[in-house]
Amino acid sequence: MEYRRFGSKFVIRLDKGEEVVETLKQFCKDNGIKLGAVSGIGSTNKAVIGLFETERKVYQSMELTGDHEIDQLSGNISTMDNEAYIHLHANLSDASYNCYGGHLNSAVISATCEIIVDAIDGGIDRKFSDEIGLNLCKFID
Repeated sequence: MEYRRFGSKFVIRLDKGEEVVETLKQFCKDNGIKLGAVSGIGSTNKAVIGLFETERKVYQSMELTGDHEIDQLSGNISTMDNEAYIHLHANLSDASYNCYGGHLNSAVISATCEIIVDAIDGGIDRKFSDEIGLNLCKFID
């Protein structure tokens, strides 16, 4: 990974073999980022995406292998239990131009990935909701 800061924004290049979610989590820890927005594009050859089933309160996951473009990566950064919490969604397309999308659990970069993190002053925490079955935003006073 290599990055440069421009005001409150960071332009990040992830390299072949790096995993998106864990690399961003470490990046936030190293740079003291507790709140922000994420967007990006790139390529992956191994990704896991998920769909949350609201009735059963569980994620259904699907692993995608082989070359896929990361057509769109978006999400946010907050904290949970004093650690960076990376919440991402992605659209991935294969060689036949089929698209798959959902919550991004993980993605290993196959060539490169270009990400912009817009750091926001402040913080939002997360707390698990038994009613919903997800870690929801908890606004800090």
